[in-house]
Amino acid sequence: MSYSVGQVAGFAGITVRTLHHYDEIGLLVPSERTYAGHRRYNDADLDRLQQILFFRELGFPLDEVAALLDDPDADPRAHLRRRHELLTVRIEKLQKMAAAVEHAMEARTMGINLTPEERFEVFGDFDPDEHAAEAEERWGGTEAYRQSRRRTASYTKEDWKRINEEMGAIHGRMADLLAEGMPAGSAAAMDVAEEHRRFITRAYYDCPHEMHACLGEMYVADERFTATYEAVRSGLAGYLRDAIVANTARHTAS
Repeated sequence: MSYSVGQVAGFAGITVRTLHHYDEIGLLVPSERTYAGHRRYNDADLDRLQQILFFRELGFPLDEVAALLDDPDADPRAHLRRRHELLTVRIEKLQKMAAAVEHAMEARTMGINLTPEERFEVFGDFDPDEHAAEAEERWGGTEAYRQSRRRTASYTKEDWKRINEEMGAIHGRMADLLAEGMPAGSAAAMDVAEEHRRFITRAYYDCPHEMHACLGEMYVADERFTATYEAVRSGLAGYLRDAIVANTARHTAS
């Protein structure tokens, strides 16, 4: 059985022009031609084409491919071993490339484009990537999530340090008010809550008062957030939530 140049091109996923070129340089000369001069390829030709495409995929120039295939002293078993070695090297290279791409994807998920050393320096033991999938699942369809990713994608190590320091200072001021016994509904506590809301709007996404109130509830409903605030001062999660609720009522009252 023989095949036309169009059929072979379809089998191999290459162009007819490529097959014409291989014929012109003597790399793959079809075994048959019709009376009209059309190329016809048999199974042996297809086997040779498969070998050509294999070596091309590995980056061999055409002249080296021809030398590999046309060497009369070539040992088929040696060629097979050579193929295996080349494939092994290629697989290892692709695995490394895949790992690098995966790492870059993870780093971009939360918009944190830092090296591992920089990330540890900024966030310590907290790994933002651990919460990336959950964040995307819970809020990925929201404008706030998209806005946060756009803003944070360009943040540098210095930006993240500044942001963490600002947030830490806000938490510290709220914790001081709690220690002083200042009611969560006091003007002082509500002012710090408003500062907290504006910080989120400035650093991450537009956070209206209603959304801020939802965040406050999450701080006490999600034990991970609660633990973060409790580590600053016992009772801070609930106190911050109450101050946020009071501040929301202050700004949304008709």
